[in-house]
Amino acid sequence: MKVFKNPNGKWCYSFICNGRRVRRVVGLARIDAEASMAREFEQVKREKFGLAGDRKEVRFDVFADEFIELYAKPNKRSWSRDETSLVHLKAFFKDRLLSEISPDQVADYMAQRKKAVRLVKKDPVSISPSTCNRELTLLKTLLAKAVEWQRIESNPAAKVKKFREPRSRERILTPEEMRRLVDVAAPHLKPILIVALNTAMRRSEILSLKWTDLNFPERFISIENSKSGDPRKVPMNDLVVVTLKDLARTSDYVFPNSETDSSIKSVKTAFRTSCRNAKIKGFRFHDLRHTAASAMVAGGTDLVTVSRILGHSSILMTMRYAHPTDQNKRRAVDVLAENFVENGKKPAIEPETSITYKALKPSSRSN
Repeated sequence: MKVFKNPNGKWCYSFICNGRRVRRVVGLARIDAEASMAREFEQVKREKFGLAGDRKEVRFDVFADEFIELYAKPNKRSWSRDETSLVHLKAFFKDRLLSEISPDQVADYMAQRKKAVRLVKKDPVSISPSTCNRELTLLKTLLAKAVEWQRIESNPAAKVKKFREPRSRERILTPEEMRRLVDVAAPHLKPILIVALNTAMRRSEILSLKWTDLNFPERFISIENSKSGDPRKVPMNDLVVVTLKDLARTSDYVFPNSETDSSIKSVKTAFRTSCRNAKIKGFRFHDLRHTAASAMVAGGTDLVTVSRILGHSSILMTMRYAHPTDQNKRRAVDVLAENFVENGKKPAIEPETSITYKALKPSSRSN
């Protein structure tokens, strides 16, 4: 039995029991690999003596903590959000064994969560369907791991359906609104808005930028830790280059917090103030990304290129930015008409007169 690191820096374990070699890649912590190896070695030994079906019963809340430590933290960037969701799941399933959880209990949890309310500025607000669905997704993943780790035989949440979610609203700024928002922004927020509106980068990607991520000679920004997990390069236009070069380099971060010497973590207050001063209502920071993407599509950029810039895993995610405006549709059919233009000359359009192209003129030959 041994625990070791692979070339990618992840901890692994390997052992041979009952003539069977077991080798697993676990994560970034040695203690996780050791704990996982001990559990699997014990399970293989039990299989050898025909005891594999004799599972040790475990409570939901105990396994939830194990799930966070052994799976969520090593593998998920959003593990802290999982901990928040588990607060509600633990409260509902707190005294139940994993083996006691049934599909109807999972459905009951969803129904009760949908009826629940939370206080926002002392006002009761219903829990959104998306929040309920996010918690159901976590529960399904957690119970799937319980099956994989042989704590239960099947996943009782597997066939429970999610709630229908209303289509998310999108607020796209006009060019005049973009300029107005940037003009009234606080000095530390203004360059952040310019980068957002000219790169379509996510807020977290912008705020965590380091100077080493910027390649001014080749004019691109390197994003190593994206939401999709895949690194990408985002091109910089002239405005972004000039804006970033004008910033003082007082830290490793492009947008540093002067008090902590780390990056700025939030611009929520400054952004709300800017929107209020610019008289822009119902607008979120993430809508800057929608605005930039929609502007690229409206300007004629193909969806594949826009998808690569945004870092989408599927072009289907990018298609929602392709809003077919009357101007875009008119431009599209104008391109078709160019097939019938001779020597680059277009006929003059006169009122109440149809357009006649040479290729469409009737033949002068008599019938």
